[in-house]
Amino acid sequence: MRLLRLLIAAVCAVAALSSPGVAVAAPAGAAAGPAPAAAAPPQTVPALRQWTAGTGAYTFTGTSRIVVDPAHAAQLSAEAATFAEDLGALAGRPVGVVTGSASPGDIALSLGDPGLPAEGYRLTVGPSLAIGAGTGTGAFYGTRTVLQLLHRSSTVPAGTAVDWPAKAERGLMIDQGRKFFTVDWVERHIKELAYLKLNYFHFHLSDTFGFRLESSTHPEIVSADHYSRQDIAGLVALGQKYHVTIVPEIDTPGHMNAVLAAHPELRLKNASGTASPDFIDLSLPASYTLVKDLVNEYLPLFPAPYWHIGADEYVTDYSGYPQLLAYARAHYGAGATAKDTYYGFVNWADDLVRAAGKTTRMWNDGIKAGDGTVTPRPGILVEYWYGYGLTPQQLAAAGHAVANESWTPTYYVLGGAKPDTRWMYETWTPDRFEGGATLTDPSRNPGSLLHVWCDNPAAETQEQIAAGVMYPLRALAQQTWGSPKPAATYAAFTAIAAAVGHNPAWPGLAQPGNLARNRPTTASSTETADFPAAAATDGDPGTRWSSAYTDPQWLQVDLGSGQAVSRVVLRWEAAYGRAFRIQLSDDAATWRTVYSTTTGAGGVQELTGLSGSGRYIRVYGTARGTAYGHSLYEFEVYGPHVGADRQRTTP
Repeated sequence: MRLLRLLIAAVCAVAALSSPGVAVAAPAGAAAGPAPAAAAPPQTVPALRQWTAGTGAYTFTGTSRIVVDPAHAAQLSAEAATFAEDLGALAGRPVGVVTGSASPGDIALSLGDPGLPAEGYRLTVGPSLAIGAGTGTGAFYGTRTVLQLLHRSSTVPAGTAVDWPAKAERGLMIDQGRKFFTVDWVERHIKELAYLKLNYFHFHLSDTFGFRLESSTHPEIVSADHYSRQDIAGLVALGQKYHVTIVPEIDTPGHMNAVLAAHPELRLKNASGTASPDFIDLSLPASYTLVKDLVNEYLPLFPAPYWHIGADEYVTDYSGYPQLLAYARAHYGAGATAKDTYYGFVNWADDLVRAAGKTTRMWNDGIKAGDGTVTPRPGILVEYWYGYGLTPQQLAAAGHAVANESWTPTYYVLGGAKPDTRWMYETWTPDRFEGGATLTDPSRNPGSLLHVWCDNPAAETQEQIAAGVMYPLRALAQQTWGSPKPAATYAAFTAIAAAVGHNPAWPGLAQPGNLARNRPTTASSTETADFPAAAATDGDPGTRWSSAYTDPQWLQVDLGSGQAVSRVVLRWEAAYGRAFRIQLSDDAATWRTVYSTTTGAGGVQELTGLSGSGRYIRVYGTARGTAYGHSLYEFEVYGPHVGADRQRTTP
């Protein structure tokens, strides 16, 4: 992450400049506008683009199968297997895959719908459920929608959805150069991206504090915490399985601290002889040899069509480095400037990338007007993160696609600025660049990512980061997919996002017998929209409900029907309830207390031996244990027959 990210704590959001650009055309036969309000679609993240309500419903049962169209069995075998694995994790049982015709309760997969975009699909819900698409990718995204719907309920209302994205690139960047993220963390986020129909994972693999790839050409530069070739191969394969493209970045010629620590002879020195810890000297042939070794070594590891060279924040005052001016004039003519050495390096690196059949990507801040005789080659994709140098429109006019990676609202900085997710959801669009800039042709903008920058690597743990990006990722998914928003306000959207939850493989989600999991949940208040009531029953130990800072407060769950309750588990955040009651009701009006305390100590409280029944259950807090509100990571409810499936309640 660039120097500005340390200097600016927050950037004020200005009014959005709406731009309707959609990079993917509507399929033939699709309706021109959103479905009428009376035909509201089932709620997903991102929302369905079009929905036509039908009559009846589909129900997933213990005998439901995945049925593949025999005409497309070969093309859909991998998608069906992945879907069966994920659906089995959600259902808690193996789900069979067969070819043939679907029976009631089955889920059918088919291709042969050429009117849909490559990532589009058609979902038909009736006695059985059918996913049709033109490509395997489209069918895969249809399965993600089904997983979300079945996560919320085993019954889905009848109707037909037609769905496709607005932007081709939708995803996440993590700064692995400054903070090492474990393979397990990356694997679960690949699945998480796919669950949200996000398809792009940018690996920023080198920066101030580390170089994170095993190297056979330069093992001396590799940090102790790094990814092996086998790790990368496994992550790439998982990305391909889940339709997530993994794009690496080896940041050059700046931010090379970890590399230059092993090669101090290549550090750029100013006219006074002071060596830079992060700039490599582009006047030295050995610098090009080193960079070429690394690029050529790693290009085959990543089958993605892109390679990111970084190229950000190299030098600000070129007059202090006479060797760069001498190099530029020797290579680009007597009229060249010192900055031409930088531009020449960009094009030299682009030659390496093009030779491998890939497209170069770079950050925008080094590209300015009138400071050189060389310009970055047209065709290089520029990632626009801040208002330095050329505008997005000027970059497009120079022959570049321009991805919108704007600081506001896509930057999540450890120990620093965070996305304004409410503004992201309610106002921003992926075609509004930093400072309100737009493109006359929005199709030149492939999309946007959420960026996790680790300037202060110890400021947050991996788990805190996972929880911190949960809602920003979901708002980004909605905005880049471009469908009609499922709720007008961000506060209402967070409740939907919490109910949709995580991908079925997310750790900590298994709570066999938990009657409250994913049931409709309401509360007396919420501290902010980021802590909705539904977060306390989503099965995710990293999300939470938090109330206002007053007493009394309550959290209420609709169990759907009358249920006997014998055990409740309360997983408190630091803001806990000192005095509270557990109460049951048949009508959410008259309540019966089955447990009461005035000496609660927080932490994980397992309340056993309860006796009572009701459709509704609530925790009713009468006294907070801190100056803050009442805050629960999870509110779990169990009946008397959990038996062998009873879960440990230790954190």
